[in-house]
Amino acid sequence: MEREELLKLAFRAMENAYAPYSHYKVGACVLCKDGSYYLGCNIENASFGATNCGERTAVFSAYAAGKRKDDIAMLAIVSNGKRIGTPCGICRQVLSELLNQDTPIILSNGEKTVETNIAELLPWQFGSEDL
Repeated sequence: MEREELLKLAFRAMENAYAPYSHYKVGACVLCKDGSYYLGCNIENASFGATNCGERTAVFSAYAAGKRKDDIAMLAIVSNGKRIGTPCGICRQVLSELLNQDTPIILSNGEKTVETNIAELLPWQFGSEDL
């Protein structure tokens, strides 16, 4: 039941996406182990570098509320694309530091759903131990 609710909330968050340039909407939802949810959506900007992706918005919201990687149980990322959307390179790098390696990440476009984790999405990660 958790996964269904998580996906439902992620699709609801996607409705708030601001994507006037790409028209590619993304929604995300973080589920924490205490049952709390944190939503995010993509927010585009004419200066594309200032755009923020939905999954980063959701994870940053959880962190802003005081949660940390050990508090996060699961992350759902959904999109309105023809294919399942996966996190961009910047998001993968951020998620590699802010999620545990085996935290389930559920990806869906409403027609197809897959489950993965950051270790699968970003092998050979660069992290703080590399500095």
